[in-house]
Amino acid sequence: MTRSLTADVLIAGAGPAGLLLAAELAAEGVDTLIVERDPQRPRRSRGFSLNARSLDLLARRGLAAPFLAEGHPVPHAPSVGLPVTADLHGAATDHPFTLGIPQSRVEEILEEHALAQGARLLRGHRLHALRHDAEGTTALATAADGSADSPSPVEVSAAYTVGCDGGRSTVRKQTGIGFPGTPATTWHLLGDIVPADPGDLPPGPHTGPGGTVLVLPRPGYVRAMLTDPAPPHDPHSPVSPALFADALEHALGRPVRMADHIWLTRFGDAARLAERYRDGRVLLAGDAAHIHPPAGAVGVNVALEDAHNLGWKLARTVLGTAPDGLLDTYGAERRPAAERVLAHTRAQALLGRDDPDLRPLADLLEDLLSRPGAPAALAETLLGLDTRHPMGAEDPGAHPWLGRLAPDLDLVAEGRRVRLSELVSRRRPLLVTLNGADAPDGARQAGVRTVDAHCAAAHGAAALLLRPDGHTAWVRTADGRQTGDLRNAVARWCGESDGGAPEPTARLRA
Repeated sequence: MTRSLTADVLIAGAGPAGLLLAAELAAEGVDTLIVERDPQRPRRSRGFSLNARSLDLLARRGLAAPFLAEGHPVPHAPSVGLPVTADLHGAATDHPFTLGIPQSRVEEILEEHALAQGARLLRGHRLHALRHDAEGTTALATAADGSADSPSPVEVSAAYTVGCDGGRSTVRKQTGIGFPGTPATTWHLLGDIVPADPGDLPPGPHTGPGGTVLVLPRPGYVRAMLTDPAPPHDPHSPVSPALFADALEHALGRPVRMADHIWLTRFGDAARLAERYRDGRVLLAGDAAHIHPPAGAVGVNVALEDAHNLGWKLARTVLGTAPDGLLDTYGAERRPAAERVLAHTRAQALLGRDDPDLRPLADLLEDLLSRPGAPAALAETLLGLDTRHPMGAEDPGAHPWLGRLAPDLDLVAEGRRVRLSELVSRRRPLLVTLNGADAPDGARQAGVRTVDAHCAAAHGAAALLLRPDGHTAWVRTADGRQTGDLRNAVARWCGESDGGAPEPTARLRA
């Protein structure tokens, strides 16, 4: 018998994108249901790092601390094939390091947070079918394993559905959104294994007659990566222990006996980008919207960026308080960012090849990137720290913070010292006046919170309008220059009202 459930928003997939998005929505009072095919959280960890951009965004939600308490910081950005280290010293970030932490732990922390905010999680179900029209969406989720004693199918009616269900996204396919790009031309094997003799696979790159095996130490096991010597007819077919052992022996020219294996898989260098991120009441985020070579370890981080950008916009749309067109800015901002990620990861994958024809290019890059400030600029580009969203301002050159994530300023406000990230974490538009500047008109009538503060590092700014995600939507400088009109910025990002928020539209409830 099919059960029926309702929600404001249905999220397919409990990975990093789905979990952070659920937390963002639930924190705003949006009834959110996640459907996840895995009956339990997987032991495996596809990724092992949070980058500086992710930590900056998590700090804007008061969520960075639990990750920082557990992770191991390194002062550079992960990269592949580049001739210099992308050092984060001097980069435009509040967290000039990469944090080593397993994706499994990232998901565990995010899941606990999402559930604490009131989100619901239905495990052991795979989204099987999806219909949508101008009024909402209807999804059918069936038992993931298909066994007779599995939970009964569930039909979920929701105002919106978001596909966070990976590169082979059912939501994307059911909605008919194209996924063009370049297919994989090379395949690699990845194994989280326990060697019978740890001396057989010490950490580091190991080159043998058949190729190179990169071995990374992990708690209680090692991660081994190598080129697949026999590209598969079916790239989604399972990687057996025997196949992986044979590939290791082929590469190293000697057998490596495995005492245990945690996860065996393969991955390719395909790069694809969804034609659009929204189709009416259906949206995409994370790998459902983009896949790319794993160079730079950005997959988890780009997914978190998608969720951070989408959460507040979708919440206000569901609640009926969003200005016209707000939800469309999600795709307008995040799809170009994904285009850059695909370009950067493909470039690194090319440079990582053992191709003598690319040596002159690597030498040129090494010369350019050895100049002062170049490694930090490279890190900003690879990690999206230079992300600048178009704000529709008349004078975008008036201040360097416009469109960018405002730095986490150390302020004195409301009689105490406070970081700007703490004020942003309340998820509301924020107008900050600095160092005794007059509060400009045009914000209070829309319910924008106004804070007067003193700051020793204002960089010439006298007033800032920040979106709920912490990006700077308007700036007035100390010499009176403005990046467009404040009232227009408020209307575009915050909506307009006569002293209060509009009444919510009709919503579906569980």
